[in-house]
Amino acid sequence: MLIRAFTQHDLAPLTELTIDTFRPFYEESFRPLTGEAVFAVQHGNWRDDYHKQVAELHAPERHSHVAIAEVEDTIAGYVAWSVDPARKKGEVTILAVSAQHRRHHVDTALCEHAFDQMRVFGAEVVEIGTGGDQFHAPARALYEALGCTPHPLTVYFRQL
Repeated sequence: MLIRAFTQHDLAPLTELTIDTFRPFYEESFRPLTGEAVFAVQHGNWRDDYHKQVAELHAPERHSHVAIAEVEDTIAGYVAWSVDPARKKGEVTILAVSAQHRRHHVDTALCEHAFDQMRVFGAEVVEIGTGGDQFHAPARALYEALGCTPHPLTVYFRQL
């Protein structure tokens, strides 16, 4: 596996990887759980949201970076992170691994790479957030295996 820096050529495949990775959450978890009205307001344009978000992830001038994991010249996954040097804090913004490369430690390698890079920029603490639902259970297990401490947070939605 090769971990390398983002280039503009990666934008389209990363956007598609993100949409493929999180489609089950939005369409099979969040939408049925909250109903159509809440879904429409909260995440009704989730694909468009990812087109915008992924395009803005790599901005070194803002201390925001993306690293790509390649396996046999194929993008296996990516991690995006940012650093606030004044606070000595880093944050993993998004982690996405293609379905065929899951359970092959791509996620661990990407996170460790991001942690190492955050240290270079002066971070002493990292924040990683994920959902408490079943879809995000593998992410929670990964972050705990990496030595992260969970802090419970509950978000409620209700149609008015």
